[in-house]
Amino acid sequence: MTGGRINVSKPWPEAVLQRLLHWAEVDRAVAYGILANGWSLISGPVTLFLIATHFSTTVQGYYYTFGNVLALQVFVELGLANVIIQFASHEWSKLDLDGKRRIIGEPEALSRLVSLGRIAFLWYLVAGGIVAAGVGLGGYIFFSQSAYPGIDWVAPWFILCILSGINLWLVPAWSLLEGCNQVSNVYAFRMIRGILGGLSIWTAILLGAGLWTAPASAAVGIAWSGLFIAWRYRQFFRTFFSQMVGPCIKWRFEVWPMQWKIALSWLSGYFIFSLFTPVLFYYHGAAVAGQMGMTWVLLSALGGVSSLWVLTKAPRFGMFIAKKEYAELDRVFFRAVTVSTGVLLCGGIALWFVVYFLYVFNHPFSIRLLPPLPTGLFLLGQIAMITSGFFAVYLRAHKREPFLGLSIVNGVLMGLFTWLLGSRFAATGMAIGYLAVCVFFVLPNGIVIWYRCRTAWHSDAQ
Repeated sequence: MTGGRINVSKPWPEAVLQRLLHWAEVDRAVAYGILANGWSLISGPVTLFLIATHFSTTVQGYYYTFGNVLALQVFVELGLANVIIQFASHEWSKLDLDGKRRIIGEPEALSRLVSLGRIAFLWYLVAGGIVAAGVGLGGYIFFSQSAYPGIDWVAPWFILCILSGINLWLVPAWSLLEGCNQVSNVYAFRMIRGILGGLSIWTAILLGAGLWTAPASAAVGIAWSGLFIAWRYRQFFRTFFSQMVGPCIKWRFEVWPMQWKIALSWLSGYFIFSLFTPVLFYYHGAAVAGQMGMTWVLLSALGGVSSLWVLTKAPRFGMFIAKKEYAELDRVFFRAVTVSTGVLLCGGIALWFVVYFLYVFNHPFSIRLLPPLPTGLFLLGQIAMITSGFFAVYLRAHKREPFLGLSIVNGVLMGLFTWLLGSRFAATGMAIGYLAVCVFFVLPNGIVIWYRCRTAWHSDAQ
């Protein structure tokens, strides 16, 4: 394709498809992300069906609450993964890979990148140990307060925490690869991991694994991660563990000023996204918590699909900013946001109608999901929250975190509403609080912060 015309040297269906994909900003990374989430759209209903038919409502509640309690790992991870992407992308503007996937380019940039990676791996090694021991013990105390007779949850819980600690140690690998513009390969990895994860969950459920399903899926994910790294990026990561002499990133003066702000934002995120199910589990029982958990899985899937066009461009944003190519930055960003927003709105409408008709026809699966009213309220809030997140990605690519205050207040408000309204009015009360905070506080303030920072930070190009 040349300019805006179809390339006649190709068969017209292929040329038209190429032009359509180019217009929709569907590159390899987005395509893999769509395929991964497309698989989720296929495998998700199968998983929900198997859970609904093989788990009791109580076991379903434990299954989803396991995941939300494990989200406490954010308190030791402290948002470093996001910071790694931003700093690595700025160094990568002066680096590249050779045919054997070895890092080449400016020696100073390479040395700084390696120092970043080494600190990150050490940080996550310690964090993984804390998750395995600390979150494991904390979860044991929490679940012991509401234990149900006949539910064997202790051993699966502790094994899941140990595997989660191992998986957490691998997080810097994916952040470094994304920051080094290996986005398409990372999303290809995630696509295959999603397929393997789905198949392992189905197999475990059908074999009667019960709450051992989550540990089985985690073990398969870790095995695939190790195989992928050894197969595709062995030479890339060997650089981070070889002897090098050169300038290093000064963590205290360069990374920490952004990381502590990101850390507080991420800690706030637990109260924004992961408190719903534990509160319902504690005040209203495992069955209601299971409904919330399954509904939130669908809402999160919608957010994952719709955010692809923006998230996959984050390393490019950082490279544009490093070169002060602000016009190209805005062009790519606004085009990606347009597509993402369209997918978000269409997907949200479709998802709500699915839930609505399940309840209208009194389908047996309807009792596994929240009713249409709270689902719709959560959907509207999710649309506002995700849209605000697009602007945060843009600003964080500058290696700064201007959303700190917004995130903290958001976390406090959301935590209070979740507890106060959720304990009294269950999921509907939570949904009202979530919608109010997202629409009337998060989105408008996020747009204002983005506009002010963009104007101030790009003034040197005007």
